[in-house]
Amino acid sequence: MRGARTARTTTDYEAATGRIAGLPLRRHHVLLVAWTVLWFFLVEPSGGFSWHYLRQGEQLLFSGQPDGGLSLYAHHPELQIGPVSLAAARLTAPFSPHTGELLAEAVSAGLGLVMLVLIGRTAAFHYLGTGTNHRRLQQRLLIAGLAFIPMWVEVSVRFAHLDDVLALFFTTLAAHALARGKPVQVALFLALAVDSKPWAIAFAPLILALPRRTWLRAALWFCALVAVAWLPFYLGNLDTLAAAKFTIPNQPASALRWFGVTDPSTPWWDRPAQFALGIGLGCFAVWRGRWPAVVLLGADARILLDPSVYTYYTASILLGTLLWDAIGQKRLVPWWSWIALAALYGGTLLLPTDSARGLVRLAFVVVSALYVLFWPTQRTRRPRPPAEGAGTRRGARRRERVLVDA
Repeated sequence: MRGARTARTTTDYEAATGRIAGLPLRRHHVLLVAWTVLWFFLVEPSGGFSWHYLRQGEQLLFSGQPDGGLSLYAHHPELQIGPVSLAAARLTAPFSPHTGELLAEAVSAGLGLVMLVLIGRTAAFHYLGTGTNHRRLQQRLLIAGLAFIPMWVEVSVRFAHLDDVLALFFTTLAAHALARGKPVQVALFLALAVDSKPWAIAFAPLILALPRRTWLRAALWFCALVAVAWLPFYLGNLDTLAAAKFTIPNQPASALRWFGVTDPSTPWWDRPAQFALGIGLGCFAVWRGRWPAVVLLGADARILLDPSVYTYYTASILLGTLLWDAIGQKRLVPWWSWIALAALYGGTLLLPTDSARGLVRLAFVVVSALYVLFWPTQRTRRPRPPAEGAGTRRGARRRERVLVDA
């Protein structure tokens, strides 16, 4: 009798969590792993497009050359890569160039899967105690993940942008820490994101989604950890300040063209405007009680004002839509993840003219920003540490926390 009851309990648990019998795996995880492996092998033969920048940067950073070390950014402003990313790239130094590149691509692709699991758990923590249907959440994550993975492989394998990979990975960790109510961890991971790639500063408004009493402590930690990584380069060579003025060509398909910006390269005001717009929109989203929109809005600001149109930029948009689809709303079908993939990646491949591609980019940014900021939806509560109540409520919470590993 007891054995039958135990077997029935196990079956009910596996049905509720999607766990495969006898294995510590969820069904949607297995499908996403297979999808990632497929895309990895499709893209890897033409991958590593920008890996040489990482390899050059880490060699210069850890060398005694006059144009390396703390003078790296002063002499090589084209290396818009954070020191944390260069330190991570250094881990591939003991291997041959090809093996090191392949290893970096494989690890980066795998981090995308880790991010999907983290976002599932972030959503589960965020809705803890609300009676969330976790199987429905898993289905939503699976559908959104099928859109996310192709763009993640674009940034992690085709372009091998370890710096963007780490910036987005640490941002995902920050969102997870936010849902768990860990202010110091939020600050730590956001700082590591900025130390990996400077444009991640647009995600800093996530700090404001913490309880007000923790703002100062988290902000101080964030500023201190950013300073620890970047200040030595500015003190070591004052010409490092010039690296912020590095420009790239203003592509005909950029959304900037629709604002009448025809400069051949990055306008002087462009980078500060990107940061200001991303941070401003993120702060407004938090004020509106919609912190899961912060990453999407920061990425929108980059797409809107960046003079270039590299397809790997879309990975940050897909992370933003993934967070919104998993946490910001409860619809089964994550429309925004697939709209982003179709508009920004499909548009690049299918639209015939640069002008049309730029218009689609502009339209997506405007519509998605207005939607996540103003469209009526269930108000997302401010994240806080999961607290157990007394009596039956405590038991219910404990039963639901079993499902947090969505």
